[in-house]
Amino acid sequence: MKLTQSIPSAVFFDLDGTLLDTAPDMVNALNYVLQSEGKAPLAYKDVRDTVSHGSAALITLGFGEANSHNISTFRHRQTCFLDYYAENLYVDTVLFTGMEKVLESLEQQGICWGVVTNKPEFLTLPLLKGLGLSQRACSIISGDSLPLRKPNPEPLYAAAKECGVNAEQCLYIGDAQRDIEAANNANMFSILANYGYISSSDSIHDWQAQAIIETPIEILNWLKE
Repeated sequence: MKLTQSIPSAVFFDLDGTLLDTAPDMVNALNYVLQSEGKAPLAYKDVRDTVSHGSAALITLGFGEANSHNISTFRHRQTCFLDYYAENLYVDTVLFTGMEKVLESLEQQGICWGVVTNKPEFLTLPLLKGLGLSQRACSIISGDSLPLRKPNPEPLYAAAKECGVNAEQCLYIGDAQRDIEAANNANMFSILANYGYISSSDSIHDWQAQAIIETPIEILNWLKE
């Protein structure tokens, strides 16, 4: 799929690992739960690549696969994680280096931008508001905004509709396979953020992204092209 006009009508971002570097605060939340049960904290480098997969994946990483067999214990740990994280959303979370310049460039060119994430709304909205981004975004679609979420294309369609643009004239940038699948399914131009939370074992070239970027600032090159 190629854009049928030189400048996209809108650019949409995944949140964790694409727009924002949320890993420090999410790793801190996991280590809080681990230490509350007398377990040693995990090193940041051993947790970072799991962040995009959410709280359930992080709890499983921290406590092992056997943890998920006891549903009540698993839910308790997940609740503890979410409660702590909700109170510490943007202690160390920042825009990825170069992303502020990208957003400013979009705004200067009159190109609207938004966020489509699987992160639940009760975390997404306070996080973006706390960082002064919510009022700048033309659309914010969270993981529970609709009955379906990525890799289903419906959240991307909803974001495009909210911004008053056609999905085919938009870019979607994400750092997970589900992001690329959602973009391709929505006929948006898909860009893989390889600077995000991607494991060395991920076969990113099998995901069929139409472009791969190593830094946020490369987004500006695609706008020029």
